[in-house]
Amino acid sequence: MSPSSTASDRSDAATAALDDAARRTGPGRRRRADARGTEGLGGTLAKIVLLGLVDAFAAFLLFQLAAAGDWVVFALTLAVTIGINWIYLRRGGLPAKYLAPGLFFLMLFQVFVVVYSSYVAFTNYGAGHNSDKAAAIEIIQRSSSIRVPDSPVYDITVLEEGGDLYLLTLRDGEPVLGGADQALEPVEAQMQDGEPVGVEGYTTLRFGDLLQRQDQVTRLKVPLSDDAADGTLETRDGSRGYVYAPRLEYDEARDTFTDLESGVEYRDNGEGQFQADDGSTLQTGWRVFVGLDNFTRAFTDPELRDPLVRVTVWTFAFAFLSVATTFAVGLLLAIAFNRSDMRGKKVYRVMMILPYAFPAFLSGLVWAGLLNPEFGFVNTVFFGGADIPWLTDPWLARLSVLVVNLWLGFPYMFLVTTGALQSLPEDVDEAARMDGAGPWRIFRSIKLPLLLVSVAPLLISSFAFNFNNFNIIYMLTGGGPRFPDAGSNIGATDLLITVVYKTAFSGVGRDYGLASALSIVIFLIVATISAISFRQTKALEEIDK
Repeated sequence: MSPSSTASDRSDAATAALDDAARRTGPGRRRRADARGTEGLGGTLAKIVLLGLVDAFAAFLLFQLAAAGDWVVFALTLAVTIGINWIYLRRGGLPAKYLAPGLFFLMLFQVFVVVYSSYVAFTNYGAGHNSDKAAAIEIIQRSSSIRVPDSPVYDITVLEEGGDLYLLTLRDGEPVLGGADQALEPVEAQMQDGEPVGVEGYTTLRFGDLLQRQDQVTRLKVPLSDDAADGTLETRDGSRGYVYAPRLEYDEARDTFTDLESGVEYRDNGEGQFQADDGSTLQTGWRVFVGLDNFTRAFTDPELRDPLVRVTVWTFAFAFLSVATTFAVGLLLAIAFNRSDMRGKKVYRVMMILPYAFPAFLSGLVWAGLLNPEFGFVNTVFFGGADIPWLTDPWLARLSVLVVNLWLGFPYMFLVTTGALQSLPEDVDEAARMDGAGPWRIFRSIKLPLLLVSVAPLLISSFAFNFNNFNIIYMLTGGGPRFPDAGSNIGATDLLITVVYKTAFSGVGRDYGLASALSIVIFLIVATISAISFRQTKALEEIDK
């Protein structure tokens, strides 16, 4: 072998080695190495801090859940915590690290809400049925009491802290303090003439303060101990207290309450209440599973069914008319302000979207004042002081709601349709004019179908929004005027969502179970209409192809 060939071979080998090294340490690998280096320094520190905060909060929450005995939520919280740590501490799995926060909040704010509402819909959860049976028994014992005949007299000092009242007295020569949710416990008290008069951190109520809060003072029941059967310490004048024993005695073996004064016995009726033979029940109950009773009551109870039918019809009409009117007005203005030869159209467009900048709830309150029949701007200025019941007549109230919602909603449609019109190809318009088509024919046969391809999904979402448009109804009319034949507070302008709100949070008889059942019905209606509508929009897409 010649020296020249040997040198050439050595040169080729060296070149190949350099190329291989370049491939191994190329820009891409260097970037990945730099990225790993950055992640290894700053990323690791960020992981430690963020995971530390998450784990600390999770540990606190787990201790609270364990103390409360809520083992189902405890297990779910523990599983989520372990899953988060596994995702962010293991190597690789980059997509999961980005998707995990979104999935977590989706499960928390969407899936959990739907699942929990579904659970509540099959229970009697509501006023008088807020807790479990054990808590209900304790509340019954403490709320119904009679004075013990031979009760000793306690010198009482009434204290206040954080808006709550407390009783300070002596028991067995030792100062004790207790409140409505706190049994009497020994405390370090300020003494005067052998009597406790104050505790650090608490405000001692004087005579004038006691007079102002007399109702709260007389209703205060301080447990003598953690056992409700031991009775409570109560006062009528804020200076002397007496021991009160439960008027209703609970027999754990028989699971009954007996009225010590009348001798009436109350038994568990299987519906979350203690009931006597004459049909009377104790006020406090507990949550139980009732199956389809809430759904059945919504569709069979005449006092609830008939108003709900009218509300449902009006809800569909309101949602449809709101979408139709706002889309029509918004499209009309978009076409008018889309002319290239119009001067000052930017200023006009800004003016058109001003209602959109107003908060909806605030606009509802403003319009409620404008439409006031006695001194509202509309009646006094536009109608010469006429007494037109815009918000108290059923049909005028519905008209007012639609007009106000049109004023609030057309700017959104104006923005949407303006963008859609500007995206349409101009050559199609020119070709139609050359074929002799007039403006109306061009709009009806060309522009509108092409426009619907873009805005149809937005119209569907607008329908769903107006189907649950709580703000405008509640702020403008409050759902009124009320139906005269309705057994509950349901009115002519109520939507299904406002009926749900009133059922759950208004009035004395708050019924969360029924409200949740109605929420499930609304969800099914909106989901069904949206699914059907989105399927129909696929036919419009064929126009664009």
